[in-house]
Amino acid sequence: MAPAEQDVEMKNVDSPAAASDVEMPEVKKDADVLAVQDLREHVRQIDKAVSSKEPRFAMRVLRSIPSTRKKLNGNVLRAIINQLFPASSDKDALIAFVEMALPDAVEIEAPRSRSAPKSPVPEVDAYIHLLVLLRLLDTNKLEEAVECSQLLMNKVTAQNRRTLDLIAAKCYFYHSRVFELTNKLDLIRGLLHARLRTSTLRNDYEGQAVLINCLLRNYLHYALYDQADKLVSKSVFPESASNNEWARFLYYLGRIKAARLEYSDAHKHLVQALRKAPQTAAVGFRQTVQKLAIVVELLLGDIPERAIFRQAQLRKSLAPYFQLTQAVRLGNLQRFGEVLENFGPQFRTDHTFTLILRLRQNVIKTAIRSIGMSYSRISPKDIARKLGLDSAEDAEFIVAKAVRDGVIEATLDSEKGYMSNKESSDLYCTREPQLAFHQRISFCLELHNQSVKAMRYPPKSYGKELESAEERREREQQDLELAKEMAEEDDDGFP
Repeated sequence: MAPAEQDVEMKNVDSPAAASDVEMPEVKKDADVLAVQDLREHVRQIDKAVSSKEPRFAMRVLRSIPSTRKKLNGNVLRAIINQLFPASSDKDALIAFVEMALPDAVEIEAPRSRSAPKSPVPEVDAYIHLLVLLRLLDTNKLEEAVECSQLLMNKVTAQNRRTLDLIAAKCYFYHSRVFELTNKLDLIRGLLHARLRTSTLRNDYEGQAVLINCLLRNYLHYALYDQADKLVSKSVFPESASNNEWARFLYYLGRIKAARLEYSDAHKHLVQALRKAPQTAAVGFRQTVQKLAIVVELLLGDIPERAIFRQAQLRKSLAPYFQLTQAVRLGNLQRFGEVLENFGPQFRTDHTFTLILRLRQNVIKTAIRSIGMSYSRISPKDIARKLGLDSAEDAEFIVAKAVRDGVIEATLDSEKGYMSNKESSDLYCTREPQLAFHQRISFCLELHNQSVKAMRYPPKSYGKELESAEERREREQQDLELAKEMAEEDDDGFP
């Protein structure tokens, strides 16, 4: 028998079942092609910022530089330069800094256009030049980066356009960075001062903030703390600067104050720098600031909280400072010396070694305070043995200085050869609680003021709900007519 014929269900072409049977191959665009498209979008945003004179479009592009930087290569940069720049000597000079594309790189086709490309506006030119400089830095071509950065500065300084200010500020930063990596920071100090004067006269607040930070970093790189302090005292850091620039400025200010023995101000600035810095990114910056803040807090006589050393991102980098804190807390001079010997090179790299050397007196004071609490009477010879000092005369001198500074309340009898400790008075009978509360209240008020200043609002959003003069007159006219109609209705109701 022949097999019975069965009806076959015909699937609709638009149905999901048919779509699952026929798999359409997905065409993925190459990463370089996508990167060039992103750069063209950035160029459109910069053109929009120039035409509308709204800096927020250019700021949006500059904020995306870290992610854009990871996509750059020779193929991408050559493609975007060929698409944007007409044939000229400037184009040849710029493209000479870009490495050749890899042999297996995808060829990026330029969008079809009826006319040849026109010269880009100076803002776009500076932005593309900056991307080329970043690529040279990433590939560690420092000598070429110096030459490229000099050409970029010539372009920026030759222009007098307010729409170029934000991009110029970013160019100043990387110009300083290039010369720092080549150990030639002292060569650009004059240029930075000249640009700072020009930015101040033009009310270029972002440029002022970046240039002040670059100059402070320049001075601190060569340990010129007096010049840095004079720059801070004779310049005004703009209030409208970004949080990142404020964080850098407060960190440099903390380093200057710490070097000048103003530990209270230094600690306040460093805490503010930590609060201004990004909380999820910029891990290296937060590590650097936290190291200095720990040392300054120890110099103030306080012990940092253990929770600081337990943070996952800071635990490894703060391990030497944790051992240093333990040595200071216990007043153990021997352990303090071991920490200095083991981690001295790292402390020098962190620029905290000079400050840590000052901690020796704090270790001695802590040890004397613990000895004074433990013994009512003790000889200088025993104190020298406990502190690991060479002679009893050194111990006697240190105890006398501690008594004079108010570290301990004791009397030193040199004839009988002992130190007698006085009975400790009630702390709440002194001004210590009042001073502690005053310090906390001042910190909270300062934090509130900084938080209010840091609040951001959408531009010109406050005027959306406000009515114009014509709308107000029209509304008042309508109110009058409505009042007349209501009055007439009332009159009609009462004959």
